[in-house]
Amino acid sequence: MSWLKTSITGEEPQPYTEPESTPRVKDPVIPDRMVIDKAANKPFLAYKAYRDKQQKAHSEWLERQKIRQEKIARGEEVGPEEKDPTEPKEVGIAGLLKFFLYFIVFGALAGKLLTGSYTWNYENRLTQLKSYIPTDQRLFSESTLAKFDGSVPGKPIYLAIDGDVFDVTNGKAYQPGGSYHHFAGVDAARAYGTGCFKTHRTHDLRGLTEAELRGVNHWKEFYANHAEYKKVGRVSHRPINPASPLPEPCKPPKEKKNNEKASEEKKDNE
Repeated sequence: MSWLKTSITGEEPQPYTEPESTPRVKDPVIPDRMVIDKAANKPFLAYKAYRDKQQKAHSEWLERQKIRQEKIARGEEVGPEEKDPTEPKEVGIAGLLKFFLYFIVFGALAGKLLTGSYTWNYENRLTQLKSYIPTDQRLFSESTLAKFDGSVPGKPIYLAIDGDVFDVTNGKAYQPGGSYHHFAGVDAARAYGTGCFKTHRTHDLRGLTEAELRGVNHWKEFYANHAEYKKVGRVSHRPINPASPLPEPCKPPKEKKNNEKASEEKKDNE
């Protein structure tokens, strides 16, 4: 509480002096001087001890090198040259790779232990990294896609299904006059599910049954895995107004067919 007394009386406080009983050691820098062996001085003292040890090891190594050179000069057989034990070790590329490998393995094991997942439940984010990898694919507008319908000689033929654009130039059926030419230059995803190749040349998939949606996915995988067809990008569609009517079915529903047939039979009986 000396500071309180000083603030009241204005007297200078007595300088602090270490008791004579405090352990002291030799100052590693200044000869014939003793320093207090306290916690604040421990790092300094330890470093000096380390430096002394290193210097001693280096001196001993120099002496062994001198003896070795003398033996070589006399023609005596000597063993392999010893490296300086005090020489700093460089990490190098191999050391860095080893460090990162240990870091990845340790991180994966820690993730499995703490979260039950080697990737710390970041599977979805990791798969999204693919979107940042540069590719040769491009984004098409509907009008730009329509220009690749085979009408211009020498220009590739593209078609789209559910947004994915594929190069089908090698397919003879997609050439002008071919049986599937109506798919060229457009996203006719609905037609792949309903089979209405002429009237359902649209990407509007509203109202399709599960079986029809499976058909769309089947053909999408067909183009994606085909040996001669290559995905070249995506098509940006105009938003579909949810209030707009669904495309008319190219075939009347089975129930409607049966009702019409029953009506015709009834008329015939009358």
